[in-house]
Amino acid sequence: MFCSEKKLLEVERKVKANDREYNEKFQYADNRIHTSKYNILTFLPINLFEQFQRVANAYFLFLLILQLIPEISSLTWFTTIVPLVLVITMTAVKDATDDCFRHKSDNQVNNRQSEVLIDGKLQNEKWMNVKVGDIIKLENNQFVAADLLLLSSSEPHGLCYIETAELDGETNLKVRHALAVTSELGADISRLAKFDGIVVCEAPNNKLDKFTGVLSWKDSKYPLNNEKIILRGCVLRNTSWCFGMVIFAGPDTKLMQNSGKTKFKRTSIDRLMNTLVLWIFGFLVCLGIILAIGNSIWEKQVGDQFRSFLFWKEGEKNSVFSGFLTFWSYIIILNTVVPISLYVSVEVIRLGHSYFINWDRKMYYSGKATPAEARTTTLNEELGQIEYVFSDKTGTLTQNIMTFKKCSINGRIYGEVQDDLGRKTDITKKKEPVDFSVNSQAERTFQFFDHNLMEAIKLGDPKVHEFLRLLALCHTVMSEENSAGQLIYQVQSPDEGALVTAARNFGFTFKSRTPETITIEELGTLVTYQLLAFLDFNNIRKRMSVIVRNPKGQIKLYSKGADTILFEKLHPSNEDLLTLTSDHLSEFAGEGLRTLAIAYRDLDDKYFKEWHKMLEDANTATDERDERIAGLYEEIERDLMLLGATAVEDKLQEGVIETVTSLSLANIKIWVLTGDKQETAINIGYACNMLTDDMNDVFIIAGNTAAEVREELRKAKENLFGQNRSFSNGHVVFEKKQQLELASVVEETITGDYALVINGHSLAHALESDVKNDLLELACMCKTVVCCRVTPLQKAQVVELVKKYRNAVTLAIGDGANDVSMIKSAHIGVGISGQEGLQAVLASDYSFAQFRYLQRLLLVHGRWSYFRMCKFLCYFFYKNFAFTLVHFWFGFFCGFSAQDVNDQNSMDYPQLYQPGQQNLLFNKRKFLICMAHGIYTSLALFFIPYGAFYNAAGEDGQHLADYQSFAVTMATSLVIVVSVQIALDTSYWTVVNHVFIWGSIATYFSILFTMHSNGIFAIFPNQFPFVGNARHSLTQKCIWLVILLTTVASVMPVVAFRFLKVDLFPTLSDQLRQRQKAQKKARPLHSRRPQTRRSSSRRSGYAFAHQEGYGELITSGKNMRAKNLPPTSGLEKTLYNSTSWIENLCKKTTDTVSSFSQDKTVKL
Repeated sequence: MFCSEKKLLEVERKVKANDREYNEKFQYADNRIHTSKYNILTFLPINLFEQFQRVANAYFLFLLILQLIPEISSLTWFTTIVPLVLVITMTAVKDATDDCFRHKSDNQVNNRQSEVLIDGKLQNEKWMNVKVGDIIKLENNQFVAADLLLLSSSEPHGLCYIETAELDGETNLKVRHALAVTSELGADISRLAKFDGIVVCEAPNNKLDKFTGVLSWKDSKYPLNNEKIILRGCVLRNTSWCFGMVIFAGPDTKLMQNSGKTKFKRTSIDRLMNTLVLWIFGFLVCLGIILAIGNSIWEKQVGDQFRSFLFWKEGEKNSVFSGFLTFWSYIIILNTVVPISLYVSVEVIRLGHSYFINWDRKMYYSGKATPAEARTTTLNEELGQIEYVFSDKTGTLTQNIMTFKKCSINGRIYGEVQDDLGRKTDITKKKEPVDFSVNSQAERTFQFFDHNLMEAIKLGDPKVHEFLRLLALCHTVMSEENSAGQLIYQVQSPDEGALVTAARNFGFTFKSRTPETITIEELGTLVTYQLLAFLDFNNIRKRMSVIVRNPKGQIKLYSKGADTILFEKLHPSNEDLLTLTSDHLSEFAGEGLRTLAIAYRDLDDKYFKEWHKMLEDANTATDERDERIAGLYEEIERDLMLLGATAVEDKLQEGVIETVTSLSLANIKIWVLTGDKQETAINIGYACNMLTDDMNDVFIIAGNTAAEVREELRKAKENLFGQNRSFSNGHVVFEKKQQLELASVVEETITGDYALVINGHSLAHALESDVKNDLLELACMCKTVVCCRVTPLQKAQVVELVKKYRNAVTLAIGDGANDVSMIKSAHIGVGISGQEGLQAVLASDYSFAQFRYLQRLLLVHGRWSYFRMCKFLCYFFYKNFAFTLVHFWFGFFCGFSAQDVNDQNSMDYPQLYQPGQQNLLFNKRKFLICMAHGIYTSLALFFIPYGAFYNAAGEDGQHLADYQSFAVTMATSLVIVVSVQIALDTSYWTVVNHVFIWGSIATYFSILFTMHSNGIFAIFPNQFPFVGNARHSLTQKCIWLVILLTTVASVMPVVAFRFLKVDLFPTLSDQLRQRQKAQKKARPLHSRRPQTRRSSSRRSGYAFAHQEGYGELITSGKNMRAKNLPPTSGLEKTLYNSTSWIENLCKKTTDTVSSFSQDKTVKL
């Protein structure tokens, strides 16, 4: 408690390097993390508190207290305490088991090894033992253990490269650089051990893009910012090693600050059952009052006559006090209307459903030997009621792999496969890919199936050569050779890696660079270009250019970027080619590919020198420096000559499109929440068919202020609703119920499909109190919502917004640590066990290996769990009302003493999922129907035998209406009626069904005859005095006729109602069940759902995962090792002594032109 108060008061942090004793006085958290809910000390109180939040458990505890009072106890106390303890124990064991798995997962993370500098030497330490102020060593591809201040690295100038996919979802590499004064420490352990700098910085917070602090060392102070910090959850890439000083550890790291707390989750059925228990208790109170009043009246008018027989002393009890005691007695007797066995049964059913999920082979991913796992057993039926799915992008929808698929060069598409008739066909396994084996530099994993591009290269097509040359020159990739002499690329973004790798395989291999030169191998010939200028990429320019001088002395500007930008800068002579390339880009975009336009310009030497002089002046300017540089970039990037376009595939996970389509048909709305750029997120939206060109409109909210965001939302709503309609705006405050009613009414009036795209900075303003109503109203009217550039905390805020104001069941799915917060916030959290570590899985309720399994989890397991649970609850409440109310009717005569369809159809017909979303199968109305059904059955069970036995005699002439005979008849009728009822409710008959249903009746009779036997009487004469009653009663024919009449009267109205309902008003489930019965012997053919083809309307497929600043880094030379720098003075063209691979290719493929025209496969 003291620590938590201290942390709340922490306004700044002071950390001294290599001094644990100094840092311990501040009581900073260690590096241990825990996602579990309990420990040994807190388990019992917290778990009991959670369990008694269930009204039923509190209700049974109250009944137990009543039963301990002898004056009113009509049942012994152990009849309640035993099942109550059993239920609480079972639930506690289940919760403890779930939490043990969390502890086990936490231990796996906490026990990871890290090299820590202790007492002047590096030692292996567990992550949980790392302390604030420690200096740790990281190696390439290692996860960062804590939030570190970068001190030094293997790269020049203390640079290091990190991947932040777990934090923000971005896969492109980011650069961090150490202070110059600490980068000199290098890997010298003795110097690092003597480092005693003190860092004063901000207190722990969740802002991933911000850090402020000061390093004091050697009587000097050095400012620190986010570029000097490496956060926990990042992965070190393309850097051999680095050293860092721990600033924040464990729960104080920015990753854990964004993770949120583990919440106690309950299903909507649990919450509804809490309400129903209160209703039932009120109903019992009413019954108790009625019976108490009846007892008081009976006691006053008739009871006096019985006092002498009951040995009551005169005046010992008055009628009012007798009624008071009777009230509490009946509360105990009638408590079986909500028996505690209900909760035992519910938990058993949930446990069974969890095992069904774990055992489902169709959700087993053989690629990683990963089965689906239900990490909690209390939320299964909630899977059948999902309305909103919040999904991460990177690693969840996509594989995080970029591949070069197609390109358009000089008006011709390369990358498509055609049949013998020249028609476009799909790529099959039988199709031979291009053989790159003759190119020793080729990347072996690269595949391309269009042989025409290789043929064009061999024939020396100048446009094709220039296109590939541009790909090899215009980028920020760094190269190096590994120990085996293989060329390795360090890529800042996966897009660039795909493009440079494609150029490499087609013979234009990027070899090396210096701040002044770029060296490439063109079809076996080494060529060095002089790098004259690098016009870097940013999100406004949306393009990147390099200006180079080739060995012939020609100056060329090569540019790649968004087609919407580059096409405006083309020379007018490109008009015909522009039209053709635009059509190709539309085709690429329609296939969900990420596109870039490619162009170049020949520059005059004199013009370039004048321009370069102005650029140098602008770089040294103090006023409006950035604006002047941007203007000069605009000046030279004009009159470009179009070469073509590239199309890169951001590979989706298998089955994503089919899953998204199926969930949409189930009326589940999918929102994508990603840290990626807007263009990238939109592109994936189109690739997944969440966004389509057929949509009426796609609203993009990108305002930088609250006023701008409010205005953009207002305009979007006007476009959506129409100018003549007025709806709520951000300034009008509605009550929650009114908001929900308004939203539902408006939703029904919207025609057409719309989508909303909103940026993270705009979302921050939109989540403010006076704007969020507008945002939510607009978002809920849209078919698809994409939130990009969002932080982990914003993901959780969006989920909470929908939960709070839409009263809808939500599911969040992700694979990285940046998704943990929203996974914990949603009603259901699903973790993808992918490549981004285990954080998402640890925090999740369910986990599996592929996004496509979500379809089966919801449409099959979720729907079945909800359907079974609702059917069980309806039957259970009906049965118990029928059983319990028999006691109520008897009170007036005793003086008032006290499945469905199969899994494939569930997948093929997603509309079957909608009843769960609308909560149609078990709600307050269904409960009242079950209650009325139970009351009717109880009336039939009591009054039919009562009327039949009234003044009736048995076959032996004796009177039938004795107490025990009447009880046996009613009890037998009850067991048979409820068994027939459950038989009517059974959709599929199996051996298990038959055994339990008919076995229940057999068990009842065996227990009944045992209780009335001579043997049990001999053992317990006081408890079982009615010897032979069952045998005597059930040998009477008239009693069996009464039982038959009671059963028919109870069941026939239900049978008639259901027959008419199925015949006149069949649901989709009813129709499919009839079809299944008709096709039971014939296996149905499941046709594959055709994919929706988008129209070819013009839409940019531009997406480029790149970061500003790399151009300046390259031209400064800070990221280059001196030992790799080739001489910069030579612009000569160098030939290899060996024969070039293009010549080898020509020798291997003679007469290829004719063979290609006949579409014969030629192995290159």
